[in-house]
Amino acid sequence: MRKKNVILEKLQVSDYAAEGKALAKLDGKVVFISGGAVPGDVVDVRLHKNKKDWAEGKAVYFHALSSERVTPFCEHFGVCGGCKWQMLPYEKQLQYKQQQVADNLERIGRLELPGILPIIGSARTIDYRNKLEFTFSNRAYLTETAIRENEGSILRRDALGFHIPGLFDKVLDIHTCYLQAAPSNLIRDTVKEYAMAHELPFYDLRQQEGWLRNLVIRVCTTGEVMVNIVLHHENKTDREKLSDHLLQRVPAITTLLYTINPKRNDSIHDLLPQVYYGKGHVLEKLGDFTFRIGPKSFFQTNTYQGQVLYEVAREFAGLSGKETVYDLYCGTGSIGIFVSRQAKKVIGIELIAEAIADAEENARLNNIANASFFTGDVADICNDDFIAAQGSPGVVITDPPRAGMHEKLVKKLLEIRAPKIVYVSCNPATQARDLLLLSEKYRVEKIQPVDMFPHTHHIENVVLLRWKD
Repeated sequence: MRKKNVILEKLQVSDYAAEGKALAKLDGKVVFISGGAVPGDVVDVRLHKNKKDWAEGKAVYFHALSSERVTPFCEHFGVCGGCKWQMLPYEKQLQYKQQQVADNLERIGRLELPGILPIIGSARTIDYRNKLEFTFSNRAYLTETAIRENEGSILRRDALGFHIPGLFDKVLDIHTCYLQAAPSNLIRDTVKEYAMAHELPFYDLRQQEGWLRNLVIRVCTTGEVMVNIVLHHENKTDREKLSDHLLQRVPAITTLLYTINPKRNDSIHDLLPQVYYGKGHVLEKLGDFTFRIGPKSFFQTNTYQGQVLYEVAREFAGLSGKETVYDLYCGTGSIGIFVSRQAKKVIGIELIAEAIADAEENARLNNIANASFFTGDVADICNDDFIAAQGSPGVVITDPPRAGMHEKLVKKLLEIRAPKIVYVSCNPATQARDLLLLSEKYRVEKIQPVDMFPHTHHIENVVLLRWKD
């Protein structure tokens, strides 16, 4: 029973666990299942981890399908790696996400909790992302269906789409993606068709050669559209012809950039995008506020739910106009700016200098005079001298990355003794860990899950903590 590659037959899937894995039990042993199983399915599972009390595996055969299932709407479902919960009705997705928050806070946090408020679902379940990044590859991933349909013919293997999970050099060619509003699909298809017609070399991720690398599209609720074409090396003639063709076919594009990336990795944070057409950035709205977004800016990828998330954070902060607010991991300043009209003063802290430059520009853009932004590690900046100079916070808002807050920062927050902390998290597991550490001096007063990413297992959660009297 402890061997790997054992197949467990006819397991009844009973629940969902963390990170979107399904769950079954066999003789008291918990089995975590990937491969698209949902509660109610009866499946055979091939194990790749097998411990005394638990195991992990992949569903390899479905004997019976759950009555909860619905038909996925995307032809790429189950292959591209995104939108893995399309086979669940949206109300069921919300139910399991709410459960995920509760399980993490109770199991990891081991806290005395108030009732968790009902999850706030997304009004849009498709076309909700404002940013997508597609990858060019000369090693398209071919499904069994594609191989069958083209048997005996020579297939061109160029693709523009998404990486196949676990296969770094294989890219699934995307025909229609439902994550981003128009003109996203038209932009992608126009670039791909032109490139193939003119035999422009798609990148070889294994050999690190070729020309076309990435296509990054940002579609804003304001109607502005930004496109960044990432190339391995400069080829001015072909670049300008491709760019002119794209602008002619998709006049909705308001700014077009290109970035030369000769590195082995796809990151452009240390590169300089060049403007070919337009102003080099787009403007997006969150509530009454306008935000300038450049090709390297971080911004909430779901603008519609981003506003809902920030409204929850602002409500939890309960500002009267007299408080100094510390906005930790402030990024481009969006949360701090969003609450600034209800605060006496906002202090934003962020490690990435370019994000702070964006935050300062966004404050100017919105005529916010009571916000200041500082570059550096939040745990190092928030020392006694800094607090003496800026004032003690009445409210701390923290929105850390998925890894959560560094333990050094948690200890610093316990020293700062802010009356309230609003903790915005994209990972309830690391949030629960941090809440346990903060529980030495703080109690949890409110919990509000917010769904930012329909058809995925990801969930945002906002927690209000209050200093214990």
